[in-house]
Amino acid sequence: MEQKEQLEKFRDLIEDVRVCMMITKSADGELAARPMSTSKVEEDGSIWFFTNEYSGKVEEINREHEVFLSYASPAKNTYLSFPGKATISNDRAKMEELWNPTMKAWFPEGLEDPKIALINVHPGDAEYWESNSSKVVFAFNVLKSLVTGKQYDEGEHGKLSV
Repeated sequence: MEQKEQLEKFRDLIEDVRVCMMITKSADGELAARPMSTSKVEEDGSIWFFTNEYSGKVEEINREHEVFLSYASPAKNTYLSFPGKATISNDRAKMEELWNPTMKAWFPEGLEDPKIALINVHPGDAEYWESNSSKVVFAFNVLKSLVTGKQYDEGEHGKLSV
């Protein structure tokens, strides 16, 4: 796949799932994971998230910029995971561009909320798994594999250079 096609597939996989688990490392080296809703995936593959500037993840990102993101949609049999470099931004123009009224659930004061900030992740190479099968087709193919003794074909699996 050409670079442009890889970036397109990367963006499509993220936009299809939208919510990921963002994993950071605490000061004592422990891994911490939390769900994060993707606000935007840029043309270059970088990803934006809204966050509380005073949260533990911001402290962890400011200390160590390495994060790991994992997107999963078991219902669609779509999975994507990758490391990245995260930074915290207080860019008001970017916040205005990305703002969505549903964000008021986390930031009741809207863009005037004093704790609002952005996380920007520049991804490393990604790995994905994708199957277009429904749960019924998946179950049938697993059963078929067990009966025939042939290994189950999991669908498409690959790496994306982002």
